[in-house]
Amino acid sequence: MTTIPRNGTPAGTTEDRLPIDLDLGLERFGFESFRAGQRDAIQTLLDVRRLLLVAPTGGGKSLIYQLPASLLPGTTLVVSPLISLMNDQVLGLERLGIPATFLAATVDGGEIRQRMSDLGRGRYKIVYVAPERLAFPGFRSLIHDLDCPLLAVDEAHCISEWGHDFRPDYLQIGELVRELPQSRILACTATATPVVRDEILARLSLDPTTPQHVRGFARPNLALRATEVRTKRQRENHTDAVLFEALKEPGRNKGLGIVYAPTRKSTEAEAERLSAQGWRTHPYHAGLDGSRRELIHRDFADGNIDIVVATNAFGMGIDRPDVRAVVHLAPPSSIESYYQEVGRAGRDGDDAIGLLLVSPGDMALRRRLIESDSGGYVPDEDTIRHKWNLFLELMRWAEGGSCRHDAILRYFGDEEETLAGCSRCDVCRSLESEDRDEPEVVETAVKKALSAVARLRGRFGMGLAAKLLRGADDERLRLSGLKETKTFGALSDRSEEWIMRLLRRCVTAGWVDFSGGDRPVVLLTAEGRQAVMGEVPIRLLLPREEDLRKTASDSARNGSTRTRRQDADENHDLDATSKALFEELRKHRLELATERSVPPYVIASDRTLREIARSRPRNHAELTLVHGIGPAKVEKYGDGLLAVVRQAAE
Repeated sequence: MTTIPRNGTPAGTTEDRLPIDLDLGLERFGFESFRAGQRDAIQTLLDVRRLLLVAPTGGGKSLIYQLPASLLPGTTLVVSPLISLMNDQVLGLERLGIPATFLAATVDGGEIRQRMSDLGRGRYKIVYVAPERLAFPGFRSLIHDLDCPLLAVDEAHCISEWGHDFRPDYLQIGELVRELPQSRILACTATATPVVRDEILARLSLDPTTPQHVRGFARPNLALRATEVRTKRQRENHTDAVLFEALKEPGRNKGLGIVYAPTRKSTEAEAERLSAQGWRTHPYHAGLDGSRRELIHRDFADGNIDIVVATNAFGMGIDRPDVRAVVHLAPPSSIESYYQEVGRAGRDGDDAIGLLLVSPGDMALRRRLIESDSGGYVPDEDTIRHKWNLFLELMRWAEGGSCRHDAILRYFGDEEETLAGCSRCDVCRSLESEDRDEPEVVETAVKKALSAVARLRGRFGMGLAAKLLRGADDERLRLSGLKETKTFGALSDRSEEWIMRLLRRCVTAGWVDFSGGDRPVVLLTAEGRQAVMGEVPIRLLLPREEDLRKTASDSARNGSTRTRRQDADENHDLDATSKALFEELRKHRLELATERSVPPYVIASDRTLREIARSRPRNHAELTLVHGIGPAKVEKYGDGLLAVVRQAAE
């Protein structure tokens, strides 16, 4: 039993307190116990009145606002872009005896007016609102007189221009927050990168000290796989094999599948192909009218179809527990998007498969999509660069080499749930197969690669590390004395491209990192040093020579290795002291962004803050050596950044 102040009075006052029984509220929703972290999140929201909740798709975020809303006096507002989720959740709440409704463009004018009238009379406990509704003066006037104990912002990453799913309508939510000063505020998202979280807080006018709960990204029941395909036939064969493995065959009722396609045309074609094989299949994309899309959502939720072939417009708000396979015919925009979409499989905890197919033309297509005008919004150069980096992170993950689950958990900063190998993904299975490379061979190759990085001492990039290992004739190796070391030619029996792939896999495994600006250098992480010393096990899949059969035109289309290195964001480990400094720098960045009414990334990227935390510059001259810090930023922000570094040192 907990207590909260009456009438929205801030916590800690002497007002009479209202008892809240969370366990009784949980029973009303039909659950016997909370999932890990749910009780703590609800308690934080009730006590602190502010919370940024980061949890993956299917992580139980909706209960964090639905349960308090059912117990608090007044009407809770939930801003969400997911009309299908609104409808499903309203029906579910009404079945529990909790009066609820939603306001969206799919509802006709007369019904909207009736629902607005009922809202004004306080007849609902929960009202879902589409973000475009916030622009209506009538709605904004109505909420001024509303007793609103809680405002929940679902899919909160949509407010971030730096995120992977920016929606301009979300920018109005900050004004709504300011108009409801007595309301508790909950922001929910499945996007966990620090710079996006900071922008969410800034855009919502929330204090930098707002609690942030990040949890639940481990999904060990998902068998994650990534495969390169070069022909239409290969793509079809891989897709059919996974669907047969997961669903057996049409009519067996072994669960459902989702196939994500990159375009409307490919969605229609793939749905037609699968239907011809006997699968109950429908295409789904934004080109279909609203009633058709709603019918497909309903059929899928009710299990009346086997497979939906869709663009990324499908799946938001779908909570079908027995999705057994999610296939991506082409890579989405980022690891965030991928993990959100593949996370729709296996929510019942049983085995499920996620297959990502990549091809040589994917990078060129994604670059065009990033640079194109989207809904009248032309991204600026910084946003284009950031979104390109997000895509490159996904491509680097797809290349593999180490456990796919652990790589994703490290990306999201969920270190506590890393598995030291999931034993289920394609990489782990390859590592455990009979035709794998001998552990001694892998260990020797990796230690040689890491030793080369260590020899560079942060002076050169990955390309020279590969040349050092290859034993190449390069003047820089001679002038620096590296040609005389034992590492020179240590992998001379391998091609330079093979060595580059090995080094990139060492980056994915968290053993090697980048530092620097336009010409980034490589260095060992703390884990890399442990690997060299034999203090941690080395589990890595060595590149295969057959994987290197790529033409020069493929390389040109995909973007050069140098571009990958230059654009790679730093998402790898810092030591404990540097992590603490990084968090202080984030707070400072958020304060500046709020003060100047700009997105946090305008001040500095996460990569820049990580480099500052690692290098700890003492003056302006040293600060200019950090990636992303030029003379203009030194003049604007240099003193403040250096002050944070000095204060941490003291």
